[in-house]
Amino acid sequence: MQEQYFQYPLLLTLPLEGRSPANKSKVISNNSNSISPEDRAFHDWYRFVLSYPPHLVKDYINNFELDGQSIILDPFCGAGTTIVEAKLNRIKAVGLEANPFPYFASTVKTNWNIDPDELELFAAQVSDSAYAELIDQGIDDRALTCSSNVELITLDEQAIRAMIKNSISPLPLHKTLVLLEQINRYQNRPIHKYGILALGKALVTSIGNLRFGPEVGVGKIKKDVPVVAVWMYEIRKMIGDLKLISGTDYPQTTLFLADAREPAKTVKEKSIDAIITSPPYPNEKDYTRTTRLESVVLGFFEDMAHLRGFKKTLLRSNTRGVYKSDDDDKWVADIQEIQRLAATIEARRIELGKTSGFEKLYARVTKLYFGGMARHFSELTKILKPGAKLAYVVGDQASYLQVMIRTGQILAEIAERQGYQVERIDLFRTRFATATQNELREEVVVLRWPGKR
Repeated sequence: MQEQYFQYPLLLTLPLEGRSPANKSKVISNNSNSISPEDRAFHDWYRFVLSYPPHLVKDYINNFELDGQSIILDPFCGAGTTIVEAKLNRIKAVGLEANPFPYFASTVKTNWNIDPDELELFAAQVSDSAYAELIDQGIDDRALTCSSNVELITLDEQAIRAMIKNSISPLPLHKTLVLLEQINRYQNRPIHKYGILALGKALVTSIGNLRFGPEVGVGKIKKDVPVVAVWMYEIRKMIGDLKLISGTDYPQTTLFLADAREPAKTVKEKSIDAIITSPPYPNEKDYTRTTRLESVVLGFFEDMAHLRGFKKTLLRSNTRGVYKSDDDDKWVADIQEIQRLAATIEARRIELGKTSGFEKLYARVTKLYFGGMARHFSELTKILKPGAKLAYVVGDQASYLQVMIRTGQILAEIAERQGYQVERIDLFRTRFATATQNELREEVVVLRWPGKR
């Protein structure tokens, strides 16, 4: 479920050094996908609802015996679970992410050089000026009152069209834009990005109307929200986490806004000791929808055309991100299981009489997805050190007309064809799919790169 801003304490008090290590005798120490209280530091600045948990990253850091001399890569880094956890464990990390807002979030979540006292002063100044500006307009954000003659500001029509309809109500949007204007007064200072990320987190969890389950959608419509207060709540969490590590050295992380299918364009040759990651699964989840509200309101996307430009750098995992020029499917043209899957999906579509444009793309996107992953594995060989270990968190899917896709097994075969050694497939957890009445496995495909094909 989506977390509300009042559900856990304002500041963490457990020292980071007090977190218990993973049990090396068992690779996956906990099959829960939720984030535990002792793992909230830095991770909780901004996090996808369905992200894999930090403890899973810790398990593979231990299992791969990584240390301060190692470099971890997360080529699908999203909101930064792997790279934040690597940094907490004092291991250098590199992240690639093609979606601009998660990329931005990861850069902020791993930059701990800001003075927490400076951040506290910034937050006080911004909140005071935002409250004052709203009062002048006839809006009391503390008491949640608004004069009847207030003319609410909004985004332009193209930006509104790029968001999920009703994802934010008019008055909370107005107050958010007023607060954003006050934050942007500091845009030439490093502290600015912390204010933006805190507002992004508040938009998703408290200000907007979104609900998160298997899909992102619109939940209860909130006519009004204490916007400045919930933003301050997120800032206070940042301040508390930064104070916990004050005076302690942690390694730097490196992040690139980049396509995971082309890692050699940004990452140094033969520099990576390990990969811990979770690529998108082959299903109908448009991952840009999950971040659409904050991306549009905070100016990371201007309109749908701007969004489409970034979508072209994403792995093709859903039909809303498929383009006529796509040709990643050529990478798997000779893999019988993938061709069989695509043929089965297409036959099922015809049998059921499904004729929408998206349904007609189900078979193609299946081939494009696995082809993109084959391309990804091939390009990785240029940047991996001999003996590098890889862990890919993936899940079975049946989104395409209830045809079962055993994602982990197929990715293992693709990797083996590229010269990787498949060490094992660890079961992380299972989840019951009501549509197919089947247990779907979430697994960790563990590979080793021997150094040559």
